[in-house]
Amino acid sequence: MISDISSVCTYCGVGCDITAQVQDNKILKIYAQNDGYVSQGKLCIKGKTGFGFVDAPSRIRNCRVKKTFIEKNLDEMPRELKARAKTLKHFDDIYYEAPYEFTTSLAAWKLLEIKEQYGRHAFCGMGGARTSCESSYMFQKFVRTAMDSPHVDNCARVCHSPSLKGMKTAIGEGAATNPYDDIFEAENIIVMGSNTTEAHPIVANRIIKAARDKTAELTVIDVRQIQLGKFAKNELVIPYEANLLILNMMAYVILNEKLYNNEFIDARCKEFEHYKSSILEDEYANPEFMKKIKGYEYLAEQIPEVARTYATKKSMFFWGLGITEHLDGSYAVMAITNLAMLTGNIGKKGVGLMPLRGQNNVQGACDTGCLPYFDPDYKTPKEIGLMTPQLVEEMLKGNIKALYVMGEDLAHIHPNQNKMQKALEKLDVIISNELFMNEVTKKADIIFGVKSAYEKVGVYVNAMRRLHLSQPLVEAEMPDDWEVLRDIENKISGDFVYGTSEDVWNEAKEAVGTRFGGATYHKLSKNRNRGMQWPIAKEDTPILHIDKFRTEDGKGTFLYNQYRLREQIKKLVNNETFAPNEFYLTTGRTIVHYNNAAQTIQSDVLNDKYDQDVILASLEDKERIGSDHVVLKTQYGETSIMPIKYVKTIKPGTLFTTFHHAKSKVNFIFGDEADELIMTARFKSVRVEVEPV
Repeated sequence: MISDISSVCTYCGVGCDITAQVQDNKILKIYAQNDGYVSQGKLCIKGKTGFGFVDAPSRIRNCRVKKTFIEKNLDEMPRELKARAKTLKHFDDIYYEAPYEFTTSLAAWKLLEIKEQYGRHAFCGMGGARTSCESSYMFQKFVRTAMDSPHVDNCARVCHSPSLKGMKTAIGEGAATNPYDDIFEAENIIVMGSNTTEAHPIVANRIIKAARDKTAELTVIDVRQIQLGKFAKNELVIPYEANLLILNMMAYVILNEKLYNNEFIDARCKEFEHYKSSILEDEYANPEFMKKIKGYEYLAEQIPEVARTYATKKSMFFWGLGITEHLDGSYAVMAITNLAMLTGNIGKKGVGLMPLRGQNNVQGACDTGCLPYFDPDYKTPKEIGLMTPQLVEEMLKGNIKALYVMGEDLAHIHPNQNKMQKALEKLDVIISNELFMNEVTKKADIIFGVKSAYEKVGVYVNAMRRLHLSQPLVEAEMPDDWEVLRDIENKISGDFVYGTSEDVWNEAKEAVGTRFGGATYHKLSKNRNRGMQWPIAKEDTPILHIDKFRTEDGKGTFLYNQYRLREQIKKLVNNETFAPNEFYLTTGRTIVHYNNAAQTIQSDVLNDKYDQDVILASLEDKERIGSDHVVLKTQYGETSIMPIKYVKTIKPGTLFTTFHHAKSKVNFIFGDEADELIMTARFKSVRVEVEPV
């Protein structure tokens, strides 16, 4: 008998509603219902076909302990653990297969030993955005209470932390303001630093429809031509690291031509006069400056046109990692927020600020407190911990001894991998909850195979604050992440008394009370297809900031930050020559893969379409590069030999590549340069040397 079971997609932050056809505990097909609130009856190729990972032969379905870890720790183990360690089954040359009860006891013993020997700050936890809110809440609670450490972080560190920082500083809240369907209420849409058709296809469907139906004008701003630009009235191809420059220029036009919304500013904002004078006196904010940037002079005419349209129409502003993964990512988000406040394009239908978040539950992980500087509900913790790059430094110094990593591949996705690899090697123990043996799990001493999103109950929060209660599509014998954490904690303190995921949720929703307070399982179950947008009391709240901002006084603050001349733009302005092998690289996704490809690589339908990372270069640079295979180099490291493809959509002197396959070693070429407020790496712009092979 075939059953149809509804749930939520496990991939990006769009959070599509899905329905699976299941027979004999096997997924046969995944599709979207025509009345799906997010999906609108359509799924991207990952959501539709990328479920092969669920029963892949390489799934971790057991507990594993590294043989060298047993050998190193055997003499120190308590008598019972020592006796049982000697009876472990051989799994392969590196690992033993271990019973679950023994493995949780071993983890608890080692963590306690490290805490007693080196102190509570010797432990850190990273992860949470790839699992449910129940598990992300439990993860930060485990770190903060069971281990009494402030050091908890998640993958927002390498993606949208600047969105949270920039928006929260200005308007008191770091989340998307409106539902996706407001695209159909908008008169104007700007998409900046987001290759939406590849990274968030179901949102792109709406944007394309609005542009085709001419219900909204579309502007696309990126460092290269992207597919979405084909539907745009304005497509601005900008220099590398020019985001803040462009955004301040838009503000200059709006201020200089007095297109701003005086009524909104007077009622809802502060620090306007200082901001206004700062922008109008800023030598880099006048669009005429663009005429000095060789190859980009046309932007001096395009930017004012885009600014005027944004100011005079109901406008939505979407952005992705092309904004946040820069030295000035937080400042660029503040600049976007300034534009919304300047024009009153916030707090009503068809307008708003829309960061396109990456992971399926990165919003929920941040909401539930998986950040070193926020407790659940964005409250200030009793002690602020270190961010991931700072923790890596502490590992290298020998101060961090233990790492618990849950669903995050530190040894692939994070920058400066030569440094990261050295840091991980210095740890006394790495514990990992995972589905597959990825790069960081290969380094783990203790591994727990856990349920995937398609095998468990849990709440996920998508990029527009929508809570969706998932349910299992198939049954699995592995534990959920929160169960592993509970069972380890019970052997440390015994305070985690939870029998079901609903028990955990009931505590989590109270801890995140101003956002999740009214979101019972019963209510979320009744709204399974639609989901509910936080804050949720009796009803949910689709639109934020209608009457006031979520600040102490209800007002938004204009925050001026000046663009700093550097890198590619500085060279172009000063007419400096570029070395023959010198290029500027940006990175991004392709539609068939998801981040470290841990799940998508297990689906032949997907992986066969893109089984290696490819560099894209300008057709005009083909002779200059002179090869179809190259190595990219920086002072920090080099990639593997990679294929290079020459296309029309890339500007001369610039490159693009994906980073999905660990074997390409793309993240070995990035260093520690990062957003100066929140330490998100500058993945979107790095100067590289191209070495033909």
